Amino acid sequence: MCSVRKQYANSNYLAVATWFWAAVTAFAAATVGVGPSFKGPCGLVLYSVRDEMVHNPTGALDTVGKLGFHFVELGGTRELSPATPEAQREFIAQLDVRNLRAVSCHFTFERLRDDIDGVIRDAQNLGVDYVCCAGISHQGKFDEKACREGIDMFNRAGEALAKRHLTLCYHPHGFEFEPSGSGTLFDKLMAETNPKFVSYEMDVFWIHFAGQDPVQLLKKYPQRWKLMHLKDMKKGDTPPKIDLHSSVALGSGQLDMPALLRAAKREGVKYYFIEDESPDVFQQLPLSLAYLEQLKW
Repeated sequence: MCSVRKQYANSNYLAVATWFWAAVTAFAAATVGVGPSFKGPCGLVLYSVRDEMVHNPTGALDTVGKLGFHFVELGGTRELSPATPEAQREFIAQLDVRNLRAVSCHFTFERLRDDIDGVIRDAQNLGVDYVCCAGISHQGKFDEKACREGIDMFNRAGEALAKRHLTLCYHPHGFEFEPSGSGTLFDKLMAETNPKFVSYEMDVFWIHFAGQDPVQLLKKYPQRWKLMHLKDMKKGDTPPKIDLHSSVALGSGQLDMPALLRAAKREGVKYYFIEDESPDVFQQLPLSLAYLEQLKW
């Protein structure tokens, strides 16, 4: 009888311990970069550590985990090369042991257009919820013909992805804001892509680079922006004269982060990812997190 009670106590202890560590993990995931006003969830674009992911991927992922991140966005690093199911599962296993979860992954316009089944396979192997694309193929200046091709392709790919419980997000880079009618070609993209199948990812740096106001775009298209890249532009740098050093720690640059984050929360952004393209990324990431954690509005 005593051994039975002991066995029960041990199993009960394990259940409580499992619950406790799950709660701690969930709390940590919810609180990194989170403060009095900004509530996240906040992750990291792994492209920020692209060089380290080539030369020392284990060390890069260790550092990302030690910084406290639990959500990452993939694309442009090593998770799609080699693009075999075994390699992708091994990559995700490396994320798992560091309590990192891949939420989204970027794919090229061409792959979405020509190999949607392969994109679905890779997205499912990687366990992501969002499939992102950061450009539309075009020659020279972006024009109405290229825009139309993008609209048609995104609607088609988005519908195919939705059937597999994946959400397509287009990430504008600034070239989409060519004038068109009473607005821009980006307005045309928004108007003619089906909200059921096509959402958007705002990179606030590139929206600012294009001379647009991120806050006003969030307000203009509520509930269309599901993801956001958080980054800041060095004070005094003026597009198009920018370089990698133009990417600075959040709160130290030109963008009005409090106004931007207030609007993002109100208009339905689901995940925020810090993206730092600076050579000083490992020095700047702690500063960006500290800024978000003390931010008040």
